[in-house]
Amino acid sequence: MGTTRVSRHLAAPRSQVYAALIDPEAVARWKVPAGMTCVVHDFDAREGGEFRISLTYRSPERQGKTDAHTDSYRGRFVTLVPDERVVEVDAFETDDPALAGEMTITITLTEADGGTGLVALHEGLPSGVSLADNETGWRESLDRLAALVERA
Repeated sequence: MGTTRVSRHLAAPRSQVYAALIDPEAVARWKVPAGMTCVVHDFDAREGGEFRISLTYRSPERQGKTDAHTDSYRGRFVTLVPDERVVEVDAFETDDPALAGEMTITITLTEADGGTGLVALHEGLPSGVSLADNETGWRESLDRLAALVERA
C-alpha cells in the first residue's frame, strides 16, 4: 500500500474551494487527470453519503483499471468539515487483486497567503497503482481545480 501527498496554493477563499470539492458538477470538471474525461454517476455529499465516478482515457492506447479504457470507483464520504476537510474512502471497481482495496483521500484546507492552502493525502494505494502516476494525476487535477476556483 502506498501514499502520495500533494500541496497546492489556490488564489481563492476556502469556502469557494470547499464548495468545489463537494459539488458533483465541479468534481466532474476538476477531479480528472489530463487525457481523461470524468462522469459522476452518483454523488451524495454528506457524511456517510456515497458516490460513483468513472474516468475514461481519451487515448485508445491507455488501459483502464475497470475495463478497456475506464477507471471506475465507488466511495463514501467519511468526514466533511465545511471549509476545512474532506475525507473519503474509495475503491476501484476491478477484479485485479493488485488494484483492489480501499484507499483514503484526505483533503485539508487552510488559510494561506490571501487564499487557500490545500493538501491532498492519498493513502492505501494498491500495489498496482504507480505512486508517480498517482501524484502526477493529482497535480493535474489540482491545476484544473485552480483554474475553476481562481477564475470565479
